[in-house]
Amino acid sequence: MSTTAPGTKPYYFVPQPSRHPAMAAFGLFWIIFGASQWINGVDWGKVPLLFGFLWLFGVLFQWFRDAIGESEGGSYGHKVDLSFRWSMSWFIFSEVMFFGAFFTALWWMRAHSVPALGGIDNALLWPDFKAHWPTAGPYRPPEFSPMHAWGIPAINTLLLLSSGVTVTWAHWALKKNDRRNLILGLFWIIFGASQWINGADWGKFPLLFGFL
Repeated sequence: MSTTAPGTKPYYFVPQPSRHPAMAAFGLFWIIFGASQWINGVDWGKVPLLFGFLWLFGVLFQWFRDAIGESEGGSYGHKVDLSFRWSMSWFIFSEVMFFGAFFTALWWMRAHSVPALGGIDNALLWPDFKAHWPTAGPYRPPEFSPMHAWGIPAINTLLLLSSGVTVTWAHWALKKNDRRNLILGLFWIIFGASQWINGADWGKFPLLFGFL
């Protein structure tokens, strides 16, 4: 809700103090606490982890519901729309720089670090090291080898590309006010991908149906 007087359109919509940030932080606390306990061998850690996820999803549902209601109620003017666009632009820019740092580190390791480790300067330290790519370290035991591209990396790439497809689908569906088709399509995408990842070979069929 706006802090301006009723019947007047605000220059910039300023919502009233909200409980959502504090409630989201409460859920994140239980997620981190439960995950840390579970990772360290405490079996009951999965209970607060699940509770934290359910709590956070509930908070996000209410938070998004309020934001959508404010938008559809006409509270957001040109200034708010402009700030949303700038925020998304900076978010995309931060993601580009984030992944750019990873790719740069990968290139530096492949082009400089690995050849340097295989040089004569490090021959005494790692005499069995082979300067080739991909590398598995100074030795190559049977249980440790580079991951092949047509396994988990291919599935992760498929999920990444499918997220772009579903976002575009969502954009056009919202523009046409076809929410039922949007919800059904997103459901089949998520359901099929989750089943395929978990080893169900038939999961590719609802995944393909969702794309179509």
